[in-house]
Amino acid sequence: MNTVYQFMVDFTLPQSLTLEFKDLIPYQKMVVERFFDEGKLSTYAQSFETSKLWAIFNANNEMEVMNMLADMPLTAFMKVDINILSAFSTADSYLPQFSMN
Repeated sequence: MNTVYQFMVDFTLPQSLTLEFKDLIPYQKMVVERFFDEGKLSTYAQSFETSKLWAIFNANNEMEVMNMLADMPLTAFMKVDINILSAFSTADSYLPQFSMN
């Protein structure tokens, strides 16, 4: 049985964003969109002002998260900290689901 856990990944961006980093941003966005479509990613937020990026991944284990991070082209430029979450709630989880019936 596979149990899906949620992992918070805390990224620290480089102090200066090189041209190489900036050129990879569109590819990063495509990977992020694919992960959302596949249900592998729950949230993705960034702050260039604080040089931080945060994401919540849905995975069976930390190795699976690391494999997903390897697919993201900007990961090589950033410091990464992975933490399994004990709880994660959003406003959406408290709203009733809409039914077409």
